[in-house]
Amino acid sequence: MRAIIIGAGIGGLTAALTLRRAGYDVQVFEQTSALREVGAGIQISPNGSRLLQRVGLGPALARRAVRPGAMVMRRWQDGAVLSSQTLANLCESSFGAPYYHLYRPDLLALLAEALPADVVRLGHQVIDVFPREDSVEVRFAHGVSTTADLLIGADGLHSSVREVLFGAESPRYSGTVAYRGLVPAERLPQLGTSHNMNGWLGPQRHFMQYYVAAARYVNFVGIAPAAHKHVESWSAQAPVAECLAEFADWHPEIQSIIRAVEVTGRWALYDREPLAHWSLGRVSLLGDAAHAMLPFMAQGAVQSVEDAFVLAKCLEHAHHSSIPEALVRYETIRRPRVSQVQARARENAHTFHLPDGEAQRQRDAELAAVAGTNPLLASTWLYGFDAEAEFG
Repeated sequence: MRAIIIGAGIGGLTAALTLRRAGYDVQVFEQTSALREVGAGIQISPNGSRLLQRVGLGPALARRAVRPGAMVMRRWQDGAVLSSQTLANLCESSFGAPYYHLYRPDLLALLAEALPADVVRLGHQVIDVFPREDSVEVRFAHGVSTTADLLIGADGLHSSVREVLFGAESPRYSGTVAYRGLVPAERLPQLGTSHNMNGWLGPQRHFMQYYVAAARYVNFVGIAPAAHKHVESWSAQAPVAECLAEFADWHPEIQSIIRAVEVTGRWALYDREPLAHWSLGRVSLLGDAAHAMLPFMAQGAVQSVEDAFVLAKCLEHAHHSSIPEALVRYETIRRPRVSQVQARARENAHTFHLPDGEAQRQRDAELAAVAGTNPLLASTWLYGFDAEAEFG
């Protein structure tokens, strides 16, 4: 049977790999004219890396990624350590898979290289979708149309497939923006070679830094309030001076990282309320198209990978007539988990940005208490999850 995927991002390409593994003839249509993933760093936790290993990406991931030694949370002004969570080795021993930091274009390239060259079609912008009882038709802006047995919309926050199926809907603006940057590691020798991820928590803001691209670059993300609704775009830029001003009173190490960057991205942060339904007949959604979430759990891409594996398992033994039923099963399995991750991300948006005071001191005490045991145990529900396990 033939499957069409709209969107050649991380979720869409992973779904192409998993559906091909399940025996489907897959075609991916992407509206851009070149296959590229803009952006900077991405975190792939064990619940994602174990799945990517199953489609043969394990050795390539190990070569291109960084295994962070620990996740260290610090106080914004003086750098005092609030908690330290060991990741390298302990993730493997606890959950059977590594925690990786990657350069987003590297991950996209690995996924694309794992597919035959004719699977991805570029320059195809969806203008309409026609679900029928026995097929689904897609029409593109340049007049071409195609049909298949099923269609998956993996086309992101502003999904054309979702809008055609369920109508126009505005995402929820979080009131925050992310300043992003990549700095060649040789410009920041003071950071050392531990490859730890550092997170700095402060009033209304937080700042994350970690190595990517086999430790050739330091990736940073600084979250700050912004009343104006900036466009949600990976490619939007802001002056470096603007980012420096947002973190002007913060620790000197943060200032040195920002000053070392040449270009600063500015990414407005949006999410959506959980959808009541993702599927209509032979059409369903995947990743941000179905459940856009704030990045404060570092799970957006990983949850789209989980989606792809569950989708393929639900469709693996489907017959032509039972595809709609299989898509409902996929949605039913995935919705509770992604809703939980969405909710936790929103909670972190508040917890990370507490003003100095009693609530902040209580948060810091709780972080220290967890760090005194085994911090990873509290993440078992997330990192220890195997999206394929229930299928045997």
